[in-house]
This record gives sequence, C-alpha cells and structure tokens, in this order.
Amino acid sequence: MAHSDKKVIFKRPDGTIGILMLVDNCPLSFDEIIAKDVPLNCKYKIVNKDEVPTDRSFRNAWTVDDSELTDGVGKGEYV
Repeated sequence: MAHSDKKVIFKRPDGTIGILMLVDNCPLSFDEIIAKDVPLNCKYKIVNKDEVPTDRSFRNAWTVDDSELTDGVGKGEYV
C-alpha cells in the first residue's frame, strides 16, 4: 500500500478538522508519520483518499463525529 492511497482525518482541540495528505517518498513509516503529525490527544481515523472531498470550497464546514475517529489518538511527537 502506498502512503498516498490513504489520508488521516483528525479533530483538533478547537473542533476544526485536520487532514494529513501523505506522500510516497517519505522515509518514515505510516505509523511514524501519524505519531509525528497528529497533535497530542487528538483522535484520528485512517481513510482511503477517495473518502475525503476534493472540492475545498466549503472545507471550513467539514465535520466528523468523534465516534468515527476510532483508529487511535495522536501522540504529538512533532519535532
């Protein structure tokens, strides 16, 4: 599986939605990227890239229910 086939959705403490768009040439593993880039204590979900809207016109209106963020909790290890 290529990194770019997936995206990581998370909810920031202020309630806004964050989306990690991964690239294939990153030397880090998928888990290392998530540990580094998902903020501390933010729940996240790994999804197929086609599940995220491509039209960014209303991106500030995107929502996700906390009950859907079931793949883990951010460690906030950004360096």
